[in-house]
Amino acid sequence: MPFIRLLFSLLFLTALSLPAAAEKLRIVTEPWAPYVYVENGIAKGIDYEITALVFQRLGIDVQWQFLPWKRCLAMLAQGQADGILDILHTTARDNELLYPGEPLSDVDYMLFQNNAYPHPFETLDDLAGLTIGTSPGYFYGPSFMNSKLFRQETAPSHEANFGKLVRGRVDLVITDRRVGQHVLREMGLQEQVSQLPVVIFHEKQYLAVRRNAGMDLLIQRFGAELKRFKQEPQYRQLLDRYADSEAHLSKAPDAGGKLDAAVEQQESGAM
Repeated sequence: MPFIRLLFSLLFLTALSLPAAAEKLRIVTEPWAPYVYVENGIAKGIDYEITALVFQRLGIDVQWQFLPWKRCLAMLAQGQADGILDILHTTARDNELLYPGEPLSDVDYMLFQNNAYPHPFETLDDLAGLTIGTSPGYFYGPSFMNSKLFRQETAPSHEANFGKLVRGRVDLVITDRRVGQHVLREMGLQEQVSQLPVVIFHEKQYLAVRRNAGMDLLIQRFGAELKRFKQEPQYRQLLDRYADSEAHLSKAPDAGGKLDAAVEQQESGAM
Protein backbone atom coordinates (compact mmCIF):
# COMPACT_ATOMS: atom_id res chain seq x y z
CA MET A 1 0.00 0.00 0.00
CA PRO A 2 2.71 2.56 0.81
CA PHE A 3 4.30 1.89 -2.60
CA ILE A 4 0.96 2.33 -4.38
CA ARG A 5 0.32 5.59 -2.54
CA LEU A 6 3.82 6.81 -3.52
CA LEU A 7 3.22 5.84 -7.15
CA PHE A 8 -0.07 7.72 -7.27
CA SER A 9 1.58 10.76 -5.64
CA LEU A 10 4.32 10.78 -8.26
CA LEU A 11 1.80 10.45 -11.07
CA PHE A 12 -0.26 13.30 -9.61
CA LEU A 13 2.75 15.61 -9.35
CA THR A 14 3.78 14.74 -12.88
CA ALA A 15 0.29 15.55 -14.14
CA LEU A 16 0.46 18.96 -12.50
CA SER A 17 3.53 19.85 -14.55
CA LEU A 18 2.20 18.47 -17.86
CA PRO A 19 0.70 21.76 -19.12
CA ALA A 20 4.19 23.27 -18.98
CA ALA A 21 6.10 20.22 -20.21
CA ALA A 22 3.80 18.98 -22.99
CA GLU A 23 4.51 22.01 -25.20
CA LYS A 24 6.69 25.09 -25.15
CA LEU A 25 5.96 27.58 -22.41
CA ARG A 26 4.96 30.89 -24.03
CA ILE A 27 6.66 33.80 -22.27
CA VAL A 28 6.28 37.45 -23.29
CA THR A 29 8.32 40.47 -22.29
CA GLU A 30 9.32 43.91 -23.49
CA PRO A 31 12.92 44.69 -24.51
CA TRP A 32 14.24 46.28 -21.31
CA ALA A 33 18.03 46.45 -21.58
CA PRO A 34 20.11 45.45 -19.76
CA TYR A 35 17.58 43.04 -18.17
CA VAL A 36 16.21 41.60 -21.43
CA TYR A 37 16.72 42.66 -25.05
CA VAL A 38 17.48 41.45 -28.57
CA GLU A 39 20.78 42.28 -30.27
CA ASN A 40 21.48 41.19 -33.85
CA GLY A 41 18.59 38.75 -33.62
CA ILE A 42 19.90 37.14 -30.41
CA ALA A 43 18.04 37.42 -27.10
CA LYS A 44 20.22 38.69 -24.26
CA GLY A 45 20.02 40.36 -20.86
CA ILE A 46 20.64 39.65 -17.19
CA ASP A 47 17.14 38.39 -16.37
CA TYR A 48 16.66 36.71 -19.74
CA GLU A 49 19.82 34.62 -19.37
CA ILE A 50 19.00 33.68 -15.78
CA THR A 51 15.45 32.65 -16.69
CA ALA A 52 16.53 30.69 -19.78
CA LEU A 53 19.16 28.82 -17.76
CA VAL A 54 16.74 27.95 -14.94
CA PHE A 55 14.17 26.60 -17.40
CA GLN A 56 16.91 24.62 -19.16
CA ARG A 57 17.80 23.00 -15.85
CA LEU A 58 14.12 22.18 -15.29
CA GLY A 59 13.85 20.64 -18.77
CA ILE A 60 11.24 23.18 -19.92
CA ASP A 61 11.22 24.46 -23.50
CA VAL A 62 10.33 28.14 -23.84
CA GLN A 63 8.92 30.17 -26.72
CA TRP A 64 9.83 33.86 -26.30
CA GLN A 65 8.03 36.89 -27.70
CA PHE A 66 9.34 40.45 -27.37
CA LEU A 67 6.55 43.02 -27.56
CA PRO A 68 5.48 46.39 -26.12
CA TRP A 69 4.65 45.99 -22.43
CA LYS A 70 0.97 46.86 -22.78
CA ARG A 71 0.62 44.18 -25.46
CA CYS A 72 2.39 41.66 -23.19
CA LEU A 73 -0.13 42.30 -20.42
CA ALA A 74 -3.04 41.96 -22.85
CA MET A 75 -1.77 38.64 -24.20
CA LEU A 76 -1.39 37.31 -20.68
CA ALA A 77 -4.92 38.39 -19.74
CA GLN A 78 -6.35 36.79 -22.90
CA GLY A 79 -4.54 33.49 -22.37
CA GLN A 80 -2.33 33.99 -25.42
CA ALA A 81 0.79 33.74 -23.23
CA ASP A 82 1.62 31.54 -20.25
CA GLY A 83 4.03 33.82 -18.46
CA ILE A 84 5.64 37.24 -18.43
CA LEU A 85 9.22 38.22 -17.62
CA ASP A 86 10.26 41.13 -15.40
CA ILE A 87 6.91 42.06 -13.90
CA LEU A 88 6.42 43.70 -10.52
CA HIS A 89 4.43 41.91 -7.81
CA THR A 90 1.38 44.05 -7.03
CA THR A 91 -1.73 43.07 -5.07
CA ALA A 92 -3.87 44.09 -8.05
CA ARG A 93 -2.31 41.25 -10.06
CA ASP A 94 -2.56 38.52 -7.41
CA ASN A 95 -5.88 37.26 -8.74
CA GLU A 96 -4.43 36.67 -12.22
CA LEU A 97 -0.77 35.75 -11.70
CA LEU A 98 1.39 33.33 -9.73
CA TYR A 99 4.84 34.45 -8.60
CA PRO A 100 7.79 32.35 -7.42
CA GLY A 101 9.21 32.93 -3.97
CA GLU A 102 12.47 34.27 -5.45
CA PRO A 103 12.73 37.49 -7.52
CA LEU A 104 14.99 37.87 -10.54
CA SER A 105 16.27 41.39 -9.89
CA ASP A 106 15.61 44.75 -8.21
CA VAL A 107 14.55 47.97 -9.94
CA ASP A 108 14.91 51.57 -8.85
CA TYR A 109 12.59 53.95 -10.69
CA MET A 110 14.22 57.37 -10.91
CA LEU A 111 13.74 60.66 -12.70
CA PHE A 112 15.99 61.90 -15.51
CA GLN A 113 16.30 65.56 -16.46
CA ASN A 114 17.47 67.62 -19.42
CA ASN A 115 20.56 69.39 -18.08
CA ALA A 116 19.63 72.53 -20.04
CA TYR A 117 16.38 72.75 -18.03
CA PRO A 118 17.12 71.36 -14.55
CA HIS A 119 14.33 70.57 -12.08
CA PRO A 120 15.54 70.29 -8.46
CA PHE A 121 13.64 67.42 -6.89
CA GLU A 122 13.28 65.99 -3.38
CA THR A 123 9.58 65.08 -3.06
CA LEU A 124 6.63 64.65 -5.42
CA ASP A 125 5.49 68.16 -4.45
CA ASP A 126 8.44 69.48 -6.46
CA LEU A 127 6.88 68.00 -9.62
CA ALA A 128 3.77 70.19 -9.46
CA GLY A 129 2.76 71.44 -12.91
CA LEU A 130 5.35 69.36 -14.78
CA THR A 131 4.90 66.75 -17.52
CA ILE A 132 6.61 63.41 -16.82
CA GLY A 133 7.44 60.98 -19.61
CA THR A 134 6.24 57.44 -18.79
CA SER A 135 5.76 54.08 -20.51
CA PRO A 136 2.30 52.53 -21.06
CA GLY A 137 1.41 49.71 -18.68
CA TYR A 138 4.25 50.42 -16.25
CA PHE A 139 3.69 50.80 -12.50
CA TYR A 140 5.83 53.40 -10.70
CA GLY A 141 4.46 52.97 -7.19
CA PRO A 142 1.13 54.11 -5.70
CA SER A 143 2.30 57.59 -4.66
CA PHE A 144 3.51 58.45 -8.15
CA MET A 145 0.63 56.76 -9.99
CA ASN A 146 -2.09 58.41 -7.88
CA SER A 147 -0.61 61.91 -7.76
CA LYS A 148 -2.59 64.74 -9.37
CA LEU A 149 0.27 67.23 -9.04
CA PHE A 150 1.77 66.50 -12.45
CA ARG A 151 0.83 65.13 -15.86
CA GLN A 152 1.95 61.73 -17.12
CA GLU A 153 2.60 61.43 -20.85
CA THR A 154 3.36 58.03 -22.35
CA ALA A 155 5.68 57.24 -25.24
CA PRO A 156 6.01 53.99 -27.24
CA SER A 157 9.62 53.36 -26.20
CA HIS A 158 12.26 54.45 -23.71
CA GLU A 159 14.24 55.98 -26.57
CA ALA A 160 11.20 58.03 -27.58
CA ASN A 161 10.83 59.28 -24.02
CA PHE A 162 14.42 60.52 -23.89
CA GLY A 163 14.09 61.98 -27.37
CA LYS A 164 11.15 64.05 -26.13
CA LEU A 165 13.13 65.06 -23.05
CA VAL A 166 16.06 66.55 -24.96
CA ARG A 167 13.65 68.27 -27.37
CA GLY A 168 11.85 69.89 -24.42
CA ARG A 169 8.56 68.08 -25.01
CA VAL A 170 8.47 66.64 -21.50
CA ASP A 171 10.03 68.04 -18.35
CA LEU A 172 11.34 64.78 -16.87
CA VAL A 173 11.38 61.07 -17.69
CA ILE A 174 10.90 58.23 -15.20
CA THR A 175 12.43 54.79 -15.72
CA ASP A 176 14.62 52.24 -13.98
CA ARG A 177 18.14 53.42 -13.14
CA ARG A 178 19.94 50.70 -15.14
CA VAL A 179 17.60 51.00 -18.10
CA GLY A 180 17.90 54.77 -18.19
CA GLN A 181 21.68 54.74 -18.08
CA HIS A 182 21.81 52.07 -20.80
CA VAL A 183 19.55 54.09 -23.12
CA LEU A 184 21.52 57.28 -22.51
CA ARG A 185 24.79 55.56 -23.42
CA GLU A 186 23.30 54.01 -26.55
CA MET A 187 21.83 57.34 -27.67
CA GLY A 188 24.95 59.30 -26.75
CA LEU A 189 23.04 61.60 -24.38
CA GLN A 190 25.18 61.30 -21.25
CA GLU A 191 26.23 64.95 -21.46
CA GLN A 192 22.69 66.23 -22.08
CA VAL A 193 20.67 64.15 -19.62
CA SER A 194 21.36 63.31 -15.98
CA GLN A 195 19.75 61.09 -13.37
CA LEU A 196 18.27 62.73 -10.30
CA PRO A 197 19.36 61.12 -6.99
CA VAL A 198 15.99 60.34 -5.34
CA VAL A 199 14.49 56.85 -5.83
CA ILE A 200 10.79 57.23 -6.68
CA PHE A 201 9.96 53.55 -6.24
CA HIS A 202 11.99 50.43 -5.40
CA GLU A 203 10.63 46.98 -6.25
CA LYS A 204 11.59 43.47 -7.30
CA GLN A 205 11.09 41.95 -10.75
CA TYR A 206 9.74 38.44 -11.25
CA LEU A 207 8.85 35.87 -13.78
CA ALA A 208 5.10 35.28 -13.32
CA VAL A 209 2.66 32.80 -14.87
CA ARG A 210 -1.10 32.78 -15.31
CA ARG A 211 -3.08 31.62 -12.30
CA ASN A 212 -5.48 28.66 -12.70
CA ALA A 213 -3.52 27.33 -15.69
CA GLY A 214 -2.06 24.24 -14.00
CA MET A 215 1.37 25.79 -13.43
CA ASP A 216 1.45 25.96 -9.62
CA LEU A 217 4.11 23.28 -9.32
CA LEU A 218 6.14 24.73 -12.17
CA ILE A 219 6.44 28.18 -10.59
CA GLN A 220 7.45 26.61 -7.26
CA ARG A 221 10.16 24.58 -9.01
CA PHE A 222 11.32 27.69 -10.87
CA GLY A 223 11.66 29.68 -7.64
CA ALA A 224 13.59 26.89 -5.90
CA GLU A 225 15.99 26.44 -8.81
CA LEU A 226 16.47 30.20 -9.18
CA LYS A 227 17.36 30.50 -5.49
CA ARG A 228 19.81 27.62 -5.86
CA PHE A 229 21.44 29.22 -8.93
CA LYS A 230 21.97 32.52 -7.08
CA GLN A 231 24.28 30.69 -4.66
CA GLU A 232 26.56 29.51 -7.47
CA PRO A 233 29.67 31.28 -8.86
CA GLN A 234 28.07 31.26 -12.32
CA TYR A 235 25.42 33.73 -11.12
CA ARG A 236 28.02 36.26 -9.92
CA GLN A 237 29.99 35.79 -13.15
CA LEU A 238 26.88 36.59 -15.18
CA LEU A 239 26.24 39.80 -13.19
CA ASP A 240 29.89 40.84 -13.51
CA ARG A 241 29.84 40.23 -17.26
CA TYR A 242 26.90 42.58 -17.75
CA ALA A 243 28.40 45.15 -15.39
CA ASP A 244 31.58 45.16 -17.48
CA SER A 245 29.57 45.38 -20.69
CA GLU A 246 27.61 48.40 -19.43
CA ALA A 247 30.78 50.10 -18.20
CA HIS A 248 32.40 49.82 -21.63
CA LEU A 249 29.37 50.79 -23.68
CA SER A 250 30.52 53.84 -25.64
CA LYS A 251 28.60 56.66 -27.23
CA ALA A 252 26.82 55.63 -30.39
CA PRO A 253 28.36 57.32 -33.45
CA ASP A 254 24.91 57.85 -34.97
CA ALA A 255 23.33 59.29 -31.82
CA GLY A 256 21.70 62.11 -33.77
CA GLY A 257 20.02 59.64 -36.09
CA LYS A 258 18.76 57.58 -33.18
CA LEU A 259 17.37 60.68 -31.53
CA ASP A 260 15.53 61.76 -34.68
CA ALA A 261 14.13 58.26 -35.16
CA ALA A 262 12.94 58.14 -31.54
CA VAL A 263 11.10 61.45 -31.87
CA GLU A 264 9.57 60.42 -35.20
CA GLN A 265 8.36 57.20 -33.58
CA GLN A 266 6.62 59.20 -30.86
CA GLU A 267 5.01 61.59 -33.33
CA SER A 268 3.67 58.74 -35.46
CA GLY A 269 2.00 57.20 -32.39
CA ALA A 270 3.65 53.81 -33.01
CA MET A 271 3.06 51.20 -30.30
